[in-house]
Formats: sequence, structure tokens, C-alpha cells
Amino acid sequence: MSHELMFFGGFVIFIILMLAIDLGLFSKRDKPISLKAAAIMSAIWVSFALAFGLVLYYWGYELHNIHDIASLKEIIAKHHHNIRINELNLEESLHIYSKNLTLEYLTGYVVEYALSVDNIFVMVLLFSSFGIPERYYHKVLVWGILGAIILRCIFIFLGAALIAKFGWILYVFGAFLVYTGVTMYINRNQEEEVDPQNHTVVKFASKYFKVTSKMDGGRFFHIENGVRYMTPLFLVLLVIEFTDLIFAVDSIPAIFSVTQDPYIVFFSNIFAVLGLRSMFFLLVNIIHKFHYLKVGLAFLLVFIGAKMLLHSWLKDWGFTTTHSLIIILSILAISVVASLLFPKKEDYNKG
Repeated sequence: MSHELMFFGGFVIFIILMLAIDLGLFSKRDKPISLKAAAIMSAIWVSFALAFGLVLYYWGYELHNIHDIASLKEIIAKHHHNIRINELNLEESLHIYSKNLTLEYLTGYVVEYALSVDNIFVMVLLFSSFGIPERYYHKVLVWGILGAIILRCIFIFLGAALIAKFGWILYVFGAFLVYTGVTMYINRNQEEEVDPQNHTVVKFASKYFKVTSKMDGGRFFHIENGVRYMTPLFLVLLVIEFTDLIFAVDSIPAIFSVTQDPYIVFFSNIFAVLGLRSMFFLLVNIIHKFHYLKVGLAFLLVFIGAKMLLHSWLKDWGFTTTHSLIIILSILAISVVASLLFPKKEDYNKG
């Protein structure tokens, strides 16, 4: 366990350092983030995620301090990895294990990154509904992502503990994801609306705290006559955190369909979340063009949920993580290409 904590601690330290650099570049002053800066930071975060995949490919067995066949078999059984090893060749077996770990990590990363796009739809709507000026978007997202990292860390390791103790909970997760995917498909054409005055989080905050409708520059709190008030900037931050909590209920079980190793779930989830802020600024003005993406995400959730429900049979049929990754990428690619080939009439007319 100490070895796992060292690996995990090293990862966390790396993320803190890179996040500090990222925030230093983006948060010096309140102004809109340029498309160029967003593209550069998106490319950097994706590069870090892929580089970490290479670390797992070559040294993944070090995560759980595996150096003999017995400990390797124990970890494979514990985390239900769908692989076969050569018990007579330790080096070959470690390579097979690390390669599979990398595939699980990359598949989980793609799933989480894809589902994060749905967050962007909601964030754009929230900022617009609360009347937040564009120059303050990045400040809200900075604190929102920091909170998301903490919440997801708790969710992931709590979920892993539940799965380890109650194996049947995977079927509950699977059924929930299928239901969510079907619901998303049925409601795909509905226009989402947010009423700032009647939102659950705003009502709660207004009941127990002092709230003002005044924007006090980029401040989260406004002080008037010695009384501290929450500004709309802090309210939208609370709503975003609450929204991410709801999204995590979908996305974290989805990654557990790919791997049951909580560390791999955490690594893939956090890299995707960290890239969300720069991706927001990259896609904020064109996200509406990908109108078939909701359909793709709906099919993605149904596929992942069905995979969890049928995991025993799929394993017997020889269904691997590679097959999952191919299907997931295909669903996303088809939804993006379809959006570009068959634009909405209003987008076509604008063009």
C-alpha cells in the first residue's frame, strides 16, 4: 500500500505543479481567454495525459509494486482485468499487464473527456443565465475545477470501496447508465433553461446567507455596511459545483465499466477534468455546431451501461478493453462528423 501511495502522491504533486503553472498563465488578470491560449493549454493537457499513458505502458506494474507472478495474479483478480498472462515468463506478463492498464486508462480518459463536453453545454447556459461577463469565466472555472477534483477523488475511492464489498452494485451502475442514456436521447431536442431565481442552490444560499444581485468586479463577496454578501459570481460557482456533482454520478460509474482499479479511474478522470477549462474556452463559441453530440453521448452511456450489465458474458466472448475503445471512439467520431455534414438549418443559413 505504501508503494501505491507513493505513486499516487507523485501524481498529485505533479498535477498541483502543472495546475499552478496553468493558473498562473490564465489568471493574472480578469480578461477573456483567447482562442490561441485555449488551444495551447488544451494541447498541453492532452499531451500530459498521453505522456502519462506512456509512463503506465512502460512502468504500470510499479503502481502496485508487482515484481512476481503471484502478486501479479492477485492484482489481476482483485481488479478484474480481462487479460491472460504467461505464468512462466514474468517479463512478458508484466508487459501484458502494463499494456492493458494503459488501454484502460486511455479508454477511461476518452469516456470522461467526451462526457465533459456535456458540462460545457451547461456551463455556457449557466454563465448566460446568471449574466456573468466573459472576462470572469476563467476565475469561476478555476475554483470550480479545484472543487471538482476534491469531490471526484472522494467519489472514486468511495465507489471502489463499494464495488469491492458489493460486487452487484456494478449492475446498479449499469442499469442507471442505460436509463440516463435513454433519457438523454429522448430529451435530445429539448431546449435547456436555467432560472437563476428558482434554482435549488440559489434558493438554499438565499435562505441561509446574504445574497446580492450586484456584481462587485471579479469578487465572490461584496461587503456593504459591514455585511458580507454573496455575489452572482459566487452563486454561479456554487451552481457549477452542484452541476458537476450530478455529472460525476454519470461519469465515474462509466469509467468503472472500463476498469475497477481506482487509481486508474482517478488518473483518467482527473486528467480529463483538468483539461475541461481550456476546452471550454476552445469550444464555447462553436459547441452549438455539434448538435448530434448529445445523441452520441446518449449512445455512449447506453453502450457503457450495457457493458456493465453484460460484463460476465462479454468476458467469456473475448470482448476486451481494445474493443471498448474502438466502439467508444467510433460513436464519438460518427456524432461529430454527422454534425458537420448535416448542420442545423439555422447554422447552415448563417453560413
